[in-house]
Amino acid sequence: MSMMFNAEWGYLEALTRGFKNGMLKHSDYLNLTQCESLEDVMISIQGTDYGLIFGGEKSEPCVEVIEQCLRDRLLQQYSYIRSHSTEPLTTFMEFIRYPFMIDNVALLVAGLNNRRSMKRLLRMCHPLGEFDQLGAIEVATNSAELFDAVLIDTPIARFVPPDLPMESLRYLDVEIVRAHLYRSYLETFYDYCSQLGGNTAGVMTNLLSFEADRRTITIAVNAIGSDISAKDRLKMFPTCGYLPKIALDAMSSLNDAEKIRDVCNVFDGYGKMFDNLERDTDGMITLEDRFLMMEAKKNVQTFLQQYHFGIFYSFIKLKLLECRNIVWISECIAQRQTDRIYAYIPIPLD
Repeated sequence: MSMMFNAEWGYLEALTRGFKNGMLKHSDYLNLTQCESLEDVMISIQGTDYGLIFGGEKSEPCVEVIEQCLRDRLLQQYSYIRSHSTEPLTTFMEFIRYPFMIDNVALLVAGLNNRRSMKRLLRMCHPLGEFDQLGAIEVATNSAELFDAVLIDTPIARFVPPDLPMESLRYLDVEIVRAHLYRSYLETFYDYCSQLGGNTAGVMTNLLSFEADRRTITIAVNAIGSDISAKDRLKMFPTCGYLPKIALDAMSSLNDAEKIRDVCNVFDGYGKMFDNLERDTDGMITLEDRFLMMEAKKNVQTFLQQYHFGIFYSFIKLKLLECRNIVWISECIAQRQTDRIYAYIPIPLD
């Protein structure tokens, strides 16, 4: 397998490892946090491996410009890997894009329900999640029409559950729809990686199982106090995680964070994610932050093994987190909230 892997994808693996080595180090983050303006942030970023990514921007420095340039750079790196890949890596790379497509559709549905400008919403979409049909949905006048236009004969149509009530989409919370699509996506991707076998199966099923458990726990916590029934909550929980069915059944009916934590502790030790959250009343450390920290560690560890596709998945995940950190620091500087500037998620590269 290793000889075939190197012959087919060795160059792309080496390239991706090079991309990862060019990510921001601890010292780079310290430089960013010392910036006094967004212009300083842009100059500091251009002194790293990002290079002159803001070269063509003539407008006033703003967080939106910084975020868009970071996204475009990620798209450039992804597209290079994707365009030089062969099967089954090509299909694997497409799976990496599907969550961005789902998020873009959810963004458009939410914006449409709130009567936001469709042209403005399309500019906010992540470039990794763009597909041909997105540009044709300006004609949609409600969320049901949008789903009809986007989810039929599109790349993510395969993830629409057969029992999703299309006729009542305009009344469904967009996060519920997103959760159904994500569940189907994760389970399909998990099955695909399992079929690939070898190191790829071992690495990716571990990462996707963690992602499935994270979504389950997050949905369970966010559903506390809502009118979503236990049956409907259970439909949103991915079944490819480490948490067994008995844990999913239990969490679907719980309306207390401590009880959800107890279930997590019994079955997979995720209970530590809830530790000290009550002391974080200023919102500096959230449940999402703790999961992001664990995700960063897992994705860095992916690079300790060779001859698998997991490094392509983990590189994209780490770059997304890096972009999130840069945008967070930029927002803090723009809003003069420098007391919160160090609340970004550390990536243990050093």
